[in-house]
Amino acid sequence: MSDGGYDMDVPFVTLLGLVAGAITSMGFLPQLVRGYRTKKLDDISYYMPAVLALGMLLWLFYGVLLQEIPIIAANAFGGSCSVLLIVMKKMYS
Repeated sequence: MSDGGYDMDVPFVTLLGLVAGAITSMGFLPQLVRGYRTKKLDDISYYMPAVLALGMLLWLFYGVLLQEIPIIAANAFGGSCSVLLIVMKKMYS
């Protein structure tokens, strides 16, 4: 359906990318919540979230270059979670 020349339907592949990115990014939430509640992140290495943040930053740039919202959204959120995990580990250690 069109409205004023703009396609209002979200393509299936875009919707699929958004759902996949949301599910993948939600994987950070249990660790962030647990770390916030317990204030203990001794079992978390600095390397794991740092490497993930770097990789997600590169994916974010890639998504921006391609102008792909699912790639941008998932990696902006996931990268932010990785950085937050590093900050929490530094604060609570």
